[in-house]
Amino acid sequence: MRYINKIDLLIIARNSGMLMIGIGVMCLVPILIDLAYLEFNAVDFLIPALISIAIGLIFRKALEKYSTKKVRLKHGMIISSLSWLWACIICGLILHLVTGINIIDAAFESMSALTGSGITIYSDVEVLPHSILFFRAFQQWVGGLGIIVMIMSLLLKPGSTSSKLYQSEARDERIKPSLKTTLEKTLEIYLIYTALGITLYVIAGMPIFDSVCNTFCTISTGGMSVKNANIGYYNSELIYFITILIMILGATSFIVHYNIIKTRGKSLIHDLQFKVMISLIAISTLLIYFTSKIIPMDILFTVVSAITTTGASIQSSTIMGGWPSFVILIIMVLMLIGGSNGSTVGAIKLMRIITFSKGIYKNLREIMSPEKRIVQMKMNGKLLPEKVAAQSGNYITLYFLCILFTWSLLCLYGHDPFDSLFFTMSMQGNIGLEIGQLSQTIELPLKAIGIFNMWTGRLEIYPVLITLRAFLEIFKK
Repeated sequence: MRYINKIDLLIIARNSGMLMIGIGVMCLVPILIDLAYLEFNAVDFLIPALISIAIGLIFRKALEKYSTKKVRLKHGMIISSLSWLWACIICGLILHLVTGINIIDAAFESMSALTGSGITIYSDVEVLPHSILFFRAFQQWVGGLGIIVMIMSLLLKPGSTSSKLYQSEARDERIKPSLKTTLEKTLEIYLIYTALGITLYVIAGMPIFDSVCNTFCTISTGGMSVKNANIGYYNSELIYFITILIMILGATSFIVHYNIIKTRGKSLIHDLQFKVMISLIAISTLLIYFTSKIIPMDILFTVVSAITTTGASIQSSTIMGGWPSFVILIIMVLMLIGGSNGSTVGAIKLMRIITFSKGIYKNLREIMSPEKRIVQMKMNGKLLPEKVAAQSGNYITLYFLCILFTWSLLCLYGHDPFDSLFFTMSMQGNIGLEIGQLSQTIELPLKAIGIFNMWTGRLEIYPVLITLRAFLEIFKK
């Protein structure tokens, strides 16, 4: 039985058109920075942007008759997957044209920025043009909210198509029953916190350009910086605390943010995911403090950076690589867990860990309970369907399989097993922390695999698997 036919492909192409236009428009924004700093790279931004816009317009016009066709979830997942890949290619082409790096490196850097992974292949970012530094930060800011969500907020009309695309980007929480209102409120919250971050950084003495870029990178839990030493460059505890605050804001559900004022802060205090995240930060910080001689600020900053999957740092990867193995293991566990559902974070996410743990506890109670007793799972006083724990378990299994696959390849190429595992987890979880210099030294085939890890990590695996399954079916006889 064929699950993808010609009509499906044409529906996908037609509905990808608007997203391609949006991606092209996104690539035009850094031209303003290029002109402001007289860097004369505008053409290198313009050509890829126009290519994306032109192809998008062609798809929209040539396939107009398919606009009435119903978009199903499988279409939405394929559209979402291909849109992220297309954005990676177009944005990577710009990096290739402006900075001269090879196309695989450019695609890796671009996917890393878009997915909020924050891993850079540039050994010296401070020599890059201002327009490129802004472009990398802007990609993280757009990708943090979600390429699909951002473009839908600004360009797409509400309807069943928008609903399926929203689901396809690993989002199902809604602030309001209306998707249009949800998108508007989500973008509004994102803009408010972005403005807050820029303002706080400027008050703390950070230059305005750095403030904008670092806020973009931090609120999106991306972590790339405009400085080689990342946030550590500024050597200011006030800036460190501001960054910690912004990272936690970025890792907290948008629904909780929306309800903060309405509930006078109770939504934050009562949110299970937020409470677990803060508890893990406190426990991990204290545990590392009492078992190592690391500076307390370094501990707190790194712990928050790991669990929020931001990847920002105040110590170099070389120094972090010299920390005790037990400390690095704690950081790796936090990198696996991640922050809240409905936020900008990557990794497995707290809700899956919580529901999976509740499923295990339910099984234990059923074994110990009298025969035929039904044990129910509850969260925040509400019953949880049994399939939720099973779905969490399935995703966690897939997540670890992706890590195992890439880790094995890194080891096959002769890289240190421990560094390789840390780096693989960082790519798969869209985190960006490193304990070595693998991002600058790994071979091109491994970078291509890394692109796949970051892509699947951001889209939560299933949309990419559906897309690959569809392509395999196309080429079947």
